[in-house]
Amino acid sequence: MPPDSIADAASVILLRRGKAVLMGQRGAGAAFMPSKFVFPGGRVDAGDFDASPAAVISDACRTALHLHPRGDVPAASLPNALTAAALRELHEETGLSLARPHQNALRFAFRAITPMGPARRFDARFFIADMDDFAGDAETFSAASGELAALQWVPIAAARGLDLPFITRVILAEIVAEIAGAPQTSPQFGGVPFFDNSGPLPVFLRL
Repeated sequence: MPPDSIADAASVILLRRGKAVLMGQRGAGAAFMPSKFVFPGGRVDAGDFDASPAAVISDACRTALHLHPRGDVPAASLPNALTAAALRELHEETGLSLARPHQNALRFAFRAITPMGPARRFDARFFIADMDDFAGDAETFSAASGELAALQWVPIAAARGLDLPFITRVILAEIVAEIAGAPQTSPQFGGVPFFDNSGPLPVFLRL
């Protein structure tokens, strides 16, 4: 990736009974955020733009995903690519698959662009989902790829005590704890936090 180029990425904040969140640890030799605990996710691949659209996000979510596009991405197809990448990465890293698609299966909750400086930069969108909509081995994660170690369900209140990237800590503080206790079918779109570090000065927006 050329210096300061920004790749699209998607992550899933998977909740279980609104009390625990699924997290895993990146390898010590990883080029990006080594040894940190993160949500399952990764960059959007070219094939994600060719994925068949799935009815897993609401119209309000799709609208929010279209806001503030970067000039180097096809904005019209980006929501489908992001949701495809989120589900693909979750399956690869945990072995879990969406078993009950519906228009609130993924709920857009956060967006952040990596600040200038790191060799790898991402425009990451974070989606909240509920384990009740997924199938697979959610205890030992026997079908996981092994890309994330120490996959575990962490009580939301305790997750901030892990070795986390700054942005993950912010998400847990401002998003997960609040939504975990709120009706899962009523996400508050129009207020999705967006930390835009694409330029020399950071900007905080709400989508």
